[in-house]
Amino acid sequence: MGLGFDNSMQGRPRPRFLSLYRIHLPITGLLSISHRISGVLFYLSLPLWLWLWQHSLRDAEGYAQVQEYLAAWPLRLLLALLSWWLLHHLLAGLRILLLDMDIGVGLRQARASATALMWLSPCVLLLLLGVYL
Repeated sequence: MGLGFDNSMQGRPRPRFLSLYRIHLPITGLLSISHRISGVLFYLSLPLWLWLWQHSLRDAEGYAQVQEYLAAWPLRLLLALLSWWLLHHLLAGLRILLLDMDIGVGLRQARASATALMWLSPCVLLLLLGVYL
């Protein structure tokens, strides 16, 4: 008792481990998690972006080589996905900045903006795939 333990749970069944398949996050929670994941993925992809940029600016042969790399569909698909992650992260970040300025803070408005962003992001991906592929 002296260590701050609470004995109010004695005799009650202990809580079971949480099942991640049973947890249903609201759309704002899903957007928050996807914002974090897109940030990590973009951060991890920075070396590729910077290498392509540096290689293309080195000289004319480097630029031609990068164009040749980008002609291959796997790299084009990867760059389209990376661009989508960047755009998703940017849009979600702008939404959070608006929330920080007390714009769209209400529950209904926050859910509507999160839903719009979650629908807008795949639409932008399809647009990017049309442009890159």
